[in-house]
Amino acid sequence: MSGYKRMRRQHQKQLIALENRLKAEMDEHRLRLHKELETQANNTYAELERLAKRHAAQTDKEMKSVATEERRIQQQIAAQQKKELTSFLESQKREYRLCKDKIKEEMSEDPCTPKEEKQERLSRHKETIQRSQADDEANLLAQQRLVYERSCRALKRRSLLRKHDFEQEQLREELNKKRSQKEMEHALMIRQDEATQDLEQRQLQVLHKLRVELMRLQHQTELENQEEYNNRRQRELLRKHTLEHRQQPRDLKTLELQIKKQFQDTCKVQNKQYKALRNHQLEVSPKGEHKSLLKGLKEEQTRKLAVLAEQYEHSINQMMASQAMRLEAEQEAECEALKQQLKQEMELLDAYQRKTKSQMETQHERELQKLEQKISIRRAHLEQKMEEELSALQKDRSERIKTLLERQEREILSFDSETRILGFGSLGSLDLFLKDDNR
Repeated sequence: MSGYKRMRRQHQKQLIALENRLKAEMDEHRLRLHKELETQANNTYAELERLAKRHAAQTDKEMKSVATEERRIQQQIAAQQKKELTSFLESQKREYRLCKDKIKEEMSEDPCTPKEEKQERLSRHKETIQRSQADDEANLLAQQRLVYERSCRALKRRSLLRKHDFEQEQLREELNKKRSQKEMEHALMIRQDEATQDLEQRQLQVLHKLRVELMRLQHQTELENQEEYNNRRQRELLRKHTLEHRQQPRDLKTLELQIKKQFQDTCKVQNKQYKALRNHQLEVSPKGEHKSLLKGLKEEQTRKLAVLAEQYEHSINQMMASQAMRLEAEQEAECEALKQQLKQEMELLDAYQRKTKSQMETQHERELQKLEQKISIRRAHLEQKMEEELSALQKDRSERIKTLLERQEREILSFDSETRILGFGSLGSLDLFLKDDNR
């Protein structure tokens, strides 16, 4: 039994060592998963930082490009207006010369008019033409200045709309990046959950396999011990029976001596009775009959002793036969009792082993169901967490887009209100002209 107890203690040590090893493996697995999530989060943060820097650089580049485009178009408008003004001034000069020549021709056709009067009329016409041309030039300059200012205002509005489009594009890129990063994180979390599930199931299988193997060894040892115990009990009983068989002649000799002593005691009693009867018969009988009387008494005594001897022999034989039968019967009964006892003990051991095996199988089934329930609950919590994160991300996306569009709408409304206050009215037609001109 000391070896059996030693084996049980060894089995307990093996189970504890396995559980500790599996626990350490699970702790290492969870630490590795935590590091993976941290790395994923750091990569996400770094990518968003790079995206923000790229957006800032793109915004700066776009603003510079817009400013350059505005200057280019303003220069184009100024050059076009300068060209128009030059053409207008050339036209005025030609018109002025034509009008001057025409007036001179009219005056030359009227010779009656004095020269001083002609000079005065020519001077008045010149002043009138110059005043009219000056007014036309002033009107043209005012119109050009208005067109230039409206064009600059339209350029600013178009730049503002272009900035809005650029901001929307950058915001969509940032939000799409966040969503893709969140989806990658969720995919990693699902892979980690599946890896944890596989590890938990594998560890439980390893633990169950070791328990089954240790129980098999335990049951095998118990069975071997029981069989060894049965053999030892049978050998001990066989030795006892052998010893009893060896001891039987001595016991029979003792009994035979007891019977012999009883026979001798009976013979002595018979002799005493014979002597007493002989003396009595001799006393009461005539002396002539003594010889025949003694002879008869002697024959009677011999007959009785022969009967006693026969009874003695019969008792000896009967005693020996009964002792042999009793010993056989007792030994058979002991063998049968031992056989039944060992059979019952073997049946009890078998029932105990089947019970412990059934309990272990029930425990394994319960542990497997508990693990499946744990896995199911953890997966449900993970899916709920991912759904909540996606919902929060979508809510943040909607709020940021809404905030951006509201701000941009306020900016464009404020710009249009300021434009109307400046007296430029609607810039739609001019926007179309600038777009056509830009193309």
